[in-house]
Amino acid sequence: MPARWRSRKVYAGTPADLLVVGLGNPGKRFAGTRHNVGADVVELLASQHGQTLHKTKQAALVAEVLLDKRRLVLAFPQTYMNKSGESVRPLVRRWNMAEQLERLVVIHDELDLPAGKIKVKHGGGLAGHNGLSSIKDHLHSVGFTRIRIGVGKPPSAPAGADYVLQRPGIAEQGLLQDAIRRSADAALALLNESLEIVMNRFN
Repeated sequence: MPARWRSRKVYAGTPADLLVVGLGNPGKRFAGTRHNVGADVVELLASQHGQTLHKTKQAALVAEVLLDKRRLVLAFPQTYMNKSGESVRPLVRRWNMAEQLERLVVIHDELDLPAGKIKVKHGGGLAGHNGLSSIKDHLHSVGFTRIRIGVGKPPSAPAGADYVLQRPGIAEQGLLQDAIRRSADAALALLNESLEIVMNRFN
């Protein structure tokens, strides 16, 4: 583990410089599916820096690290995708992010982007994504930052639910793994750089 990274005991109410939430469904059944690419980014970031995600009262698996004295909180809600807001709202409250929602970064799968493409954005439409809709409902705002990971489109619109809950084929796996790595890099960049700079670099 790089010297600049270290664990730190978490105290209630301690503000985070960046709260990164990776959306997905809990459990082995959903691991590796298209719907879980956001959670895969959070797990990768924790692993890269020697951290382990632990269960918390906010219905999430959470890890906290410091990077050059800046606090990065990583979270994977355990509420299932459609109820993500039930976890994100207490996470926001726990790390005092309510007044700076732009520092909340939600990473999720995106049907409207080609497989492997990522896009960093702030606010905007939710494109029918149930996890994002739940977060909007609980925060009463779409003023958070998002990293969208393209998973491609299913053969037909009605097949969308089944499509995202499936594991990608071999060719697509490589594209998504690369997108997961780039999304992790983008999340880290947001810790110290402006949204505009990160968007220009990664979009």
